[in-house]
Amino acid sequence: MSAAATPSIRKDPGYLRIATEEAYAPAEMLRMYRKLLDEKGTDDPGFLSQWGYFLGQADRMKVLAERFHNLDEGRIRDMDATGIARQIVSLTSPGVQIFDAPTGTALATSFNDQLAEACRKHPTRFSGLAAIAPQNPAAAAKELERGVTKLGLKGAIINSNTHGEYLDDPKFYDILGMAESLDVPIYLHPATAPRRMIGPMIEKGLEGAFYGFAVETSVHLLRMIMSGVFDRFPKLQVIAGHGGEGLPFWLCRFDLFQYNYAINNRFPHMPKLQRKVSEYIQQNIPITSSGMAWAPVIQFCQQVLGMDRVMYAMDYPYQYNAAEVVVTDEMAISDADKKKFYQTNAERIFHLT
Repeated sequence: MSAAATPSIRKDPGYLRIATEEAYAPAEMLRMYRKLLDEKGTDDPGFLSQWGYFLGQADRMKVLAERFHNLDEGRIRDMDATGIARQIVSLTSPGVQIFDAPTGTALATSFNDQLAEACRKHPTRFSGLAAIAPQNPAAAAKELERGVTKLGLKGAIINSNTHGEYLDDPKFYDILGMAESLDVPIYLHPATAPRRMIGPMIEKGLEGAFYGFAVETSVHLLRMIMSGVFDRFPKLQVIAGHGGEGLPFWLCRFDLFQYNYAINNRFPHMPKLQRKVSEYIQQNIPITSSGMAWAPVIQFCQQVLGMDRVMYAMDYPYQYNAAEVVVTDEMAISDADKKKFYQTNAERIFHLT
């Protein structure tokens, strides 16, 4: 269904719809992805599968590319057609993280300048997250600082693992510490799993958004929790999309086995956590509804995490469908809670006002 074919979106619902996981991709980056594919410049199986598919589908890619590239009136027309007041825009996965450290670092700087210019041109419609290249953690921390303090960006996008490495590794603490000190969130967007994890998924077509994204990113978040990252950085906020990548549904089981492991000293090499696993998820991992426009999922997450911890997202342009906005508009929650979901939670977490 096209956006324009669903005219039943409420024009003045009493809240602003802020979409918090909305992708863009500069034409230069997609050309570089094509070069990686054509010249076999990477052996990353997830990248080859995901972008080999997208860039190999000419008609679909043409439509996606037009929306990916546009940070001007074309994107705003799409937003208006679906009732979206503002987008939090970020570089699509895997972003600059697929490249070597010097290339990724240079591209992050260039792309952040481009995104910041679009946000300055349309200050009430776009806000942006800084792309960073964790391949060079010190430079990534500096680019995050520049993006926030000089360019006005609202946090960082990290497309999960970087060449198979995860943010629980102390080598990345400069990045996490910078985000905490700036009081800005990191959006941990999915990426395809690294080689050591992807095999059983890629064999059956499960490696991407179908399922593998959630598996890979939820493992990443749990690694951060179990490694004590949020004890070291207690104010750090790491956003998880797609209904929290499944984590809210496991809270009671996480806590049960955390307790069992503790009393039995099951993993003596692991740090002793200061809180329950569920508490880290509730207090340090706000979530969005990106790609999960299904009221039972959203309302369950609101129930177990709290109304202040769940935000709206569309997942544009991958899922651009006005009917999904109608679904979330019609959720059986109060108008005050809908305003939190669509507007005020995002304003608070991303410091939009």
